[in-house]
Amino acid sequence: MLQQTRVAAVLGHYQRFLERFPDVGALAAASEDNVLAAWSGLGYYRRARMLHQCAREVVERYRGRFPSSADDLRTLPGIGRYTAAAIASIAFQEPLAVVDGNVERVLHRLAGRALPAQQTWERAQKLLQPSRPGDFNQATMELGATVCLPREPRCLICPVRQWCTAKGEIARAKPVTRQQHKQIWCALERRDGHIRLVRRSKTDSLMAGMWELPQCAEPPHESAHQAHWRTFRHSITVTEYTVHVLRDWTWKGPMKGTRGDWVAIDEIPALPITGLTRKILKADGII
Repeated sequence: MLQQTRVAAVLGHYQRFLERFPDVGALAAASEDNVLAAWSGLGYYRRARMLHQCAREVVERYRGRFPSSADDLRTLPGIGRYTAAAIASIAFQEPLAVVDGNVERVLHRLAGRALPAQQTWERAQKLLQPSRPGDFNQATMELGATVCLPREPRCLICPVRQWCTAKGEIARAKPVTRQQHKQIWCALERRDGHIRLVRRSKTDSLMAGMWELPQCAEPPHESAHQAHWRTFRHSITVTEYTVHVLRDWTWKGPMKGTRGDWVAIDEIPALPITGLTRKILKADGII
């Protein structure tokens, strides 16, 4: 959940997710729709699908017990080098170093230069305290997250400053991503305790299979301005959307997907809805 998502945004979802799926068996037995519904609002839904597939493989291949080695962990869906090393070292004390963005920054500053990825991993492994690998890895990640900051590093309180070559000067150069701006129009239609929703195709590259309000990338008929309710700002990866919501207005023009289905309001919490749809329905007090 923390991949590309702030801690503050994760905490509530994390607690509710564990209450709904208290162990790997419960997660494996759930439908994908139920997992996506519990994940709704966090975005990057591929993570939820991979987590679900991973749980099923742990149950089927390992009888519900996670493998303890990084090599075996990397055979599971959604688990790469970093995640495998983190689980193996923290949960099972395998002496493997972990390199995330924070650790990388610490190591580059200690070395006084940016290092290639493989050299960064090798240097982390050499520095690892093998008797307490989980504690060492977590401490190094925390050092980068709270002290060795990308901007304005807190060098005066850094516990490893005497070994640091760069003294805060070396920072990883990141490519500048150009933000895109788009406008969309959404129809919020209600009838007899139901909301009209459209389901994305299972083959969509973004948020496949998720439910959302009917929407269109072109301005609808001029008469729609009378139904305009609110305008929202919403970001997805590198795209910033201006979202115009038309309330209690029947869509007559072209829109994404099909005409959709009338869904009972009390059933919506169990559906995998997009973050934008959740934002709009919450703003109107529907959920």
